[in-house]
This record gives sequence, C-alpha cells and structure tokens, in this order.
Amino acid sequence: MKRIEISRYGPEEVLAYVSGDAPVHIPASPGHTLDADDAVTIDVRAIGVNPADTYLRAGNYEFLTPSIPFTPGYDAAGIISAVGASVTSFAVGDRVWVSTIPARAAGTYAQQIMCTPSIVHALPEHLSFDEGAAVGLSYTTAYRALVQRGQAVAGETVLIHGASGGVGTAAVQLAYALGLTVIGTASTPEGRKLVLKLGARHALDHSGQDYLAEAQGLTGGLGFHLIIEMAAHKNLSQDTGTLSRNGRIVVVGSRGPVEMNPRALMVNETDVRGTAVWNMTPVDLHDAYIAIDAFLQERVIRPVVGEHFALEDAIAAHQAIAGAHSPGRIILHP
Repeated sequence: MKRIEISRYGPEEVLAYVSGDAPVHIPASPGHTLDADDAVTIDVRAIGVNPADTYLRAGNYEFLTPSIPFTPGYDAAGIISAVGASVTSFAVGDRVWVSTIPARAAGTYAQQIMCTPSIVHALPEHLSFDEGAAVGLSYTTAYRALVQRGQAVAGETVLIHGASGGVGTAAVQLAYALGLTVIGTASTPEGRKLVLKLGARHALDHSGQDYLAEAQGLTGGLGFHLIIEMAAHKNLSQDTGTLSRNGRIVVVGSRGPVEMNPRALMVNETDVRGTAVWNMTPVDLHDAYIAIDAFLQERVIRPVVGEHFALEDAIAAHQAIAGAHSPGRIILHP
C-alpha cells in the first residue's frame, strides 16, 4: 500500500514515497481513534494538490501541525471498497470525493484511505475522479469567501484576483451561479480565456500596471461590491480604492505584510475580512457542502483540472504548485 509520508518538516524533498500494510486512517477529529465499524475504506483514484499542502509540509501552517510522521493531503476521489458494519450512508462500489476539512486532518496522499463517512460525498457520474479530487478545499474556500464571509448578493459585482487558479476557478463558477457579475484576473492568455469560459464578464491581466483602474472602469465608476483577494501582500493597498460604498474585501491568501491607509476604508465605510476554512463551524461546513453538492449534481459547477503527476512524483507536484503552472487544480494519481 503506497503513500507519501513526511517524517520531518522542510522542503519538497521531505515527501517520501513509502509502503505500508494498511490504509491511511483519517479519524473524525484530532485525538480520536477511527472505529472500523463506523468507517469506510476508499481505493483512491485521484488526489488534489493544494497550496496549503506545501505550508503543511514546511511546518509553518498555523492552522494544522500534525504529529510526525504523517501523510499530507486534504482532497481525494475514488471508489469505496469496504464499509463498516454501522455504515448505512455508503456502499461498496460507490464513487466518492473526500474533503478532510471537517476532520481537521490530512492524509489523502495514499493509494487507500479509511475514514469517517462524515467527510465523504457522492461523486456524480458525470464527473471524473480527477474532477472529484479538485472539489474539497477549493470550493469550500471559495464558498466561505463569497457567501459566508463576503455576504455576496445576486446582482453585485465581484473582482476575483487569480481567477484561473484552483480557488479562483471555483470562485468564478460559484459567483456566476449565485448571480453576480464577475470580473476576474489571470496572468496568461490561457488563464484569461478560461476565466471567461467559466462565466466571468471580463478577464484582465493582473501583471499589467493599470489593470485595477481598468477593472474599476468596467463597473461604470461604481466600484466593486466584493473583492476576493488571493495575494493581499501585492494588491490590498490598491484594492481599497476600487470598492463601492460598503464594499468588502475577503483575503483568501497573503505571503507577507502590506502597508495601507485606513482612510481608504473610512471614506466608503468598507471592510477588509480574512477567511480560513479551518475556522468554519460544523454548521458552516454543513451549509457549504449542501450547496456544493447541489451545484455539482445540477451541473452548475465543474472543477477545473490542471497538471497531472504520479503519486511517487509528489515532489515535482509541490515544485509545480509553488511556481507558475497551468490553470486549475494539480492532481496526483496513486
């Protein structure tokens, strides 16, 4: 049974491809033991690779610090190969996708996992395993940012920075489905073409110097009701000047400090809000997954898959996600 194991925190090279006699166990919550009678076993077909995986590997992820050694990974999709005696919600042969966020755990970088059914979801037949592995963290983060923290309302205009990435593509699709006017940014022509295809009305090059002024001009001078910010360290000080009255910025990602003038927030009584899926309550998670599952079943959203790597090439996958890569979510194949 192959898996990736981290026995010390550090650079990509700490990702070891190892063998084991049993599936990786993912209990319902930290400190709890997984009871086989209340668990399902999943033969993993695809694994989603997220930027958060690299923070966890490096040991500087403030939301989660597993005891060493551990198997990383929050997202996967596959086929249920065994169910515990007490499990009634799933059966052997079911196609499923997995998100470990409610369990506050990692462990999906493996050929087989055993976990609580509470983190397992039915994978619609029209979706591939690769697409299923791209759902969990990306769409939960996007829903959290747009709806629960951003309080998006149909008819509003939203700017989504980094709209061609894993969370960005999810946010574009969800925002469009929720009835917002979407303006997205991406640094490549390929990325901007994808953003438009997913439902954005406009797609701008965020590597240009004046793209924010151009973006604000597309609102008819009214400004943005909502901004989903993936790189606050680069954009936040400029974002504040593009908001409408009572506009909101939700910070999804930042890789450093930023200097800004608070008066920019005072003028239009605007808000800057942080978000992290690890702060979601059970009620928040239930609300998000009900919506995501419904959107998937109704074919309103469809995950975007990017580069593919074999599980034993997890080092290369982490190197790719840290640099420039194709739009969508990077996938590992066990």
